[in-house]
Amino acid sequence: MSPIALILNLIWLVLGGAFAALGWFVAAFLMAISIIGLPWARAAFDNGVYTLWPFGAKPVSRDRLYGEDIGTGPLGFLGNIIWFVLAGWWLAIGHLLAALGLAITIIGLPFAWAHLKLAGFALWPIGRTLAHSDLRRRAF
Repeated sequence: MSPIALILNLIWLVLGGAFAALGWFVAAFLMAISIIGLPWARAAFDNGVYTLWPFGAKPVSRDRLYGEDIGTGPLGFLGNIIWFVLAGWWLAIGHLLAALGLAITIIGLPFAWAHLKLAGFALWPIGRTLAHSDLRRRAF
């Protein structure tokens, strides 16, 4: 991770990123202990990790890094449809509104960009994982 990404991540954590990530981790825990929410627990956990450290990480398709699995096939697509209908669209709207508010100032622009990345990931998370941005450039 670059020094700039580290500094931005630390500022992000202090200004609310840690609180937002905690919310995702609590949601992932609650999904994991319920039978119905278990298929979406990993997606919520990945959203929490991405919310914790949004700078220096990029979402990539899991099948490009690890090969095909249950989340990258038809069941993952169905899971994403259910996620989108029940949670994804309003989570993405929340991130978009936060991005608009942060984009008003020059200092807030990097954090607005982070919210835009989080909106895309929150919209369709199943079958995706996080990779260091340097890894993505080298691997693909």
